[in-house]
Amino acid sequence: MSSSTAVPGQSPIAETAPLSLCALEPHVPADRLVAEMVPPPRFDTVRFDTYVPDPDQPSQVEVVKVLSEFATGLGGAHATGAGKRKWFSRKAAPVAGPLGVYLDGGYGVGKTHLLASLWHATPAAPSLKAFGTFVELTNLVGALGFQQTVQTLSGHRLLCIDEFELDDPGDTVLVSSLLSRLVEAGVALAATSNTLPGKLGEGRFAAADFLREIQGLSSHFRPLRIDGEDYRHRGLPEAPAPYSDEQVTRAAYATEGASLDDFPSLLDHLARVHPSRYGSLTDGIRAVCLTDVQPVPDQSTALRLVVLADRLYDREIPVLASGLPFDRLFSDEMLNGGYRKKYFRAISRLTALARDAKGLVAQ
Repeated sequence: MSSSTAVPGQSPIAETAPLSLCALEPHVPADRLVAEMVPPPRFDTVRFDTYVPDPDQPSQVEVVKVLSEFATGLGGAHATGAGKRKWFSRKAAPVAGPLGVYLDGGYGVGKTHLLASLWHATPAAPSLKAFGTFVELTNLVGALGFQQTVQTLSGHRLLCIDEFELDDPGDTVLVSSLLSRLVEAGVALAATSNTLPGKLGEGRFAAADFLREIQGLSSHFRPLRIDGEDYRHRGLPEAPAPYSDEQVTRAAYATEGASLDDFPSLLDHLARVHPSRYGSLTDGIRAVCLTDVQPVPDQSTALRLVVLADRLYDREIPVLASGLPFDRLFSDEMLNGGYRKKYFRAISRLTALARDAKGLVAQ
């Protein structure tokens, strides 16, 4: 529906009114959660040969070789070569060595690119490979229940888990139990994180109380360190300064498929939508326009924003904003706390999306 809308201080804009994320309350059936466990659109076409290693970082060259061999080794009927085991088997044959790889490195060194390339390179039908973030995996368990999740994923050849971080004791036990059952069923694992698997949980809770579970997770993975700087900042200009409310509003009306919301209202809305639905919240959105960006008020709100930032980045949706720049979203206390890696990742990704949005503003 078209309308003529006046922007303060500007002539009327005769364009289609933008959408509002705050007006959307998506409902995602459980079967869609499973079907959508594939690499996000940003990584549809990535492959090992499209990964460009930093010539000054030998580890980046080495990890491509190791992962290529790992994918080739998954060409049998099941990761163990023993064929599909029944998910409810009481005792499985022992697995020699770790049945997984763990990509550890800083922000923007291409871990997700490599993880998605592994998914694409593994010789199995898409229905036998699963790819999702740690949050999406825990949400799947919440939607299906633990036993049904084990049953659903145990026939897979490979499970890829992006952004693997343990944020609370409950998730530690849940994921440890789930992955242990999947490894017993012969499912190969691959994960990315900014934290080595033996260090998961440090600085966030009483890790000693869950040391057994954390060590159990570590035993499933062969760690692969990837050194390097954030590629999103290699030779690129600084993130653009925030625009005015008028510029953002005008761009939202002039851009087909854009959404327009004021930032505080969007944060309030995210509290009413389960994080598992943040991806579907952006269905059909081609650009996100935000006015009045302010510091995030508390940690719960900040963590929800991190999930939204991940989903926007996965889907390559540019973000145009007024107010404060994105590197001032989180307080010093947050950036120095246990979730600092999540917050720095969100800043890095939102900054990249802000660069992508520059073309939305009329010159």
